[in-house]
Amino acid sequence: MKYLRRRLLAPYHYLWAVLAAAWYRFPARSFVVVGITGTKGKSSVAEMLFAILTMAGHRTALAGTIRFAAAEESRPNLFKMTLPGRGFIQKFLAEARAKACTHTIIEITSEAVLQYRHLLLDLDALVFTNLQKEHVESHGSMENYARAKFKIGESLATSPKRPRAIIANADSPYAPPYLALPVEAHIPFSFADARETAISEERVSFHYKGVPFSIPQPGDFSILNALAAVKTAEWLGVPLAVCAKALAGLARIPGRTERIDSGQDFLAIVDYAHTPDSLRALYAAFPNRRKICVLGNTGGGRDRWKRSLMGQIADEACEKVILTNEDPYDEDPYGIIDEIALGMRRPPEIIVDRRAAIRAALRAARSGDAVLISGKGTDPFIMGAHGAKTPWSDAQVVREELERLLA
Repeated sequence: MKYLRRRLLAPYHYLWAVLAAAWYRFPARSFVVVGITGTKGKSSVAEMLFAILTMAGHRTALAGTIRFAAAEESRPNLFKMTLPGRGFIQKFLAEARAKACTHTIIEITSEAVLQYRHLLLDLDALVFTNLQKEHVESHGSMENYARAKFKIGESLATSPKRPRAIIANADSPYAPPYLALPVEAHIPFSFADARETAISEERVSFHYKGVPFSIPQPGDFSILNALAAVKTAEWLGVPLAVCAKALAGLARIPGRTERIDSGQDFLAIVDYAHTPDSLRALYAAFPNRRKICVLGNTGGGRDRWKRSLMGQIADEACEKVILTNEDPYDEDPYGIIDEIALGMRRPPEIIVDRRAAIRAALRAARSGDAVLISGKGTDPFIMGAHGAKTPWSDAQVVREELERLLA
C-alpha cells in the first residue's frame, strides 16, 4: 500500500521540485553546493564542514537534520525530517543567496530522493559516509534503499557544475559505485588516512598529511567524520591548518554524543544512535564506565527487524537498561518495547514515560558512571497516534532532571 501510494504521488512531488526551483530562479547555481548522504554521520560531517568553511572566511549555509543556518543566522530543524518537501530546499537556497552565501551544505536522505527533493540542487560535490541496513520497510528492501541513495550520486554526475567531486568512505563496501561516478575528482577517505590516532571519552586526535588534528568529539567514528569533512574542504581549497584550527574549536554537536554537564559526578550523554552499528559505537565510546542505558531507538511503523537486536546490544553493553518510548506513531508503545525486550537475556526495567525513564536512569547513577540516552538526539517531538506531536528535547529534559537531582 505504501509503495502504491508513493507511485501515485510521484508526479506531484516531481512537479513540486521542478516548479520550486524555477520559481526561486534556480538558486543552487549561485554558489558551491556540497551534498552529504549516508546512513550515519551526515549531521556530524555537515557541522564539521560548516565550521571549517566558516573559519576559512566563506559565508556558508547549512540545511540538515539538526538545524538550518545561513552565515550568522541559525534555527533548529523542527520538521522531524532532514530535508523537508514542498519546495523547502529551493526556498532555503534562495534565502542563502540573498544573504550572499558562497557555499551551501545539504544533508540528503533516501526518503528525500523518493520525493525528488534532490533534483536541481546542482551539486559541486557529494560526500558518501556509509550505508547500513535501515528504512527497509519504507524502501521495500535493502537493495532498494541502496538504489535510492545512489540516485544522489547520479545527480552529482548529471550536475552542470565543473569540476565535481565525490568524497566516499572507502571502508564501506558500498563505496565502489560512488568512486566510479563520471566526475572530475574521486576522493576516498578511510581510517588508514589517519596516523598517530588517539581516542578518549573527551576527544579524538590524529595526524593527516603531517598536520595534527584534535577534535572535541569522542569515538573512533569521529575520526572518519572529520576525515570526510577535511578532505572535502581540502578539495575546496581550504588549507589543512585552517581545517585543524576549525575542528579544534568545534562546539559539541547537539544530539551527537552530546554531554550534559550540570556539575554531577557522572556522565550524562544524549545521542541519536538509530541503527545497531551506531548504538554499538555509542556504547564503545565509553569502554571503562558502568553504563546505565535509556533505550528507545525504534519508532513505530518502521524497521521492526532491528528492535530485538537493539535490545540485545544494550543488554550486552549496559549494566542497567531502561526501555522507554520514542516515536510510536500509531503503534502500541508497549508492543514496541516488548519486541525490543525479546533480544535481552536479563529483564529490563520498563518505564514508558520518557521523562520518568531519564529521571530513573540519572537517579540510579553512581560516581563515574555513564548514563547514555539514545534514540532521539535533537528530535523536537515525540510522535504519537493520529499525528499527535509532543514537543520534546532529550537534552533539556536531562538538564531539568539533573537540576532536580542536584538541588
